[in-house]
Amino acid sequence: MAKYSTGGSSGSGGGGSCELCGTSSDSLTEANVAGALLQVCSDCASSHNDNQQTDSGGDDERERKRKAAQNTAKASGVYDGDSRHWEEEGTNYDDDPLPYLVSNYGETVEQARRDEGLQRGELADELDVAENDLLAVEQGRANQANVGGALIEALEERLDVQLAEE
Repeated sequence: MAKYSTGGSSGSGGGGSCELCGTSSDSLTEANVAGALLQVCSDCASSHNDNQQTDSGGDDERERKRKAAQNTAKASGVYDGDSRHWEEEGTNYDDDPLPYLVSNYGETVEQARRDEGLQRGELADELDVAENDLLAVEQGRANQANVGGALIEALEERLDVQLAEE
């Protein structure tokens, strides 16, 4: 089990146990791991040292950030792990720009949908849009989710609400 440094370990190379994996080693090195300076074995240093720059370091960091963004999106319900929607259809925001939206547009859409007696999935199916795009609109995240203006227009027409500023 990993332990965290309290700053009491002597410098590198004196022998001891890796503060990440616990492996005994005569050649520990100091590594910056998530902001903490730890004495670690060479295996942990190569895979966890934030200060170590390698040729693949940029790719590893990019991959880590990509996975972190996916995990955040999955946890918030924005991304379900299926990117085919964007890969196959793509999105051309020059052809489908998001208009300036009125304040509280998300609440307006959600209330209008409920007034119509529709579940989110039913409305998404009816409009032939991804339910996650509709969720993003209802949560007031249309811009962050890269929702196109066509969805806003379809919602305005179907729910008889004004979402775009004039």
